[in-house]
Amino acid sequence: MSDSVHNPVWTSCKDAAGIAGNIFAFGLFVSPIPTYRRIIRNRSTEQFSGLPYIYALMNCLICMWYGTPIISADNLLVVTVNSFGTVFQLAYIILFIIYAERTKKVSMLASLLVVLGLFAIIVAGSLQIHDRMIRWISVGSLTVVSLISMFASPLFIINLVIRTKSVEFMPFYLSLSTFLMSTSFLLYGVLNFDAFIYVPNGHSALLMCASTISALALNLQIYFPAHPFDIRVDTHHSSTCLT
Repeated sequence: MSDSVHNPVWTSCKDAAGIAGNIFAFGLFVSPIPTYRRIIRNRSTEQFSGLPYIYALMNCLICMWYGTPIISADNLLVVTVNSFGTVFQLAYIILFIIYAERTKKVSMLASLLVVLGLFAIIVAGSLQIHDRMIRWISVGSLTVVSLISMFASPLFIINLVIRTKSVEFMPFYLSLSTFLMSTSFLLYGVLNFDAFIYVPNGHSALLMCASTISALALNLQIYFPAHPFDIRVDTHHSSTCLT
């Protein structure tokens, strides 16, 4: 295993997978921008919920901490992607707080403080674990739980899409981007021999594959509604017509 890790080709493939994951993740991080343009234009959060950004922030913070050399080895690309994610989620949360009505504003601010407090406890607690292996396993386990919890949310969205027969809640490009990001980090984790990365991302890749297929199928159903084929035989031209 050590020979593979130090093999330049192996390392290049791992880094390429990690960089691809960062690129696809960046696409996901900027996806809420149209929503926030609407919020800023209307100076109201309307019926939008800020909780997804709170959950995403917690996930990014935990994964960023896991990627640091203090916890795990050779996971710089995990740190970079989650650092960007943290910045974006904080920006979205701050904008949400600015434009939300008073009750939502207080609720979001309280949620943000809870997340920051929990993260501080995780950091302080893990630093108290002097055995590096136990520290790695402890924070890695939290990372797996956090990622799987985040990636399980499409299951609820798929159910909503099926009930409403609308892809508004699950755009095809968003599902595809998440699938590509998860697949990239699945490969990155495998090539880095890191189960705390490839297990949750493998789980996500399977879920998002189902989500992507569902979104694509529903898009096709909306734009090309099914109708019975009317098969007629033209005896003059000896051809079959499909309408």
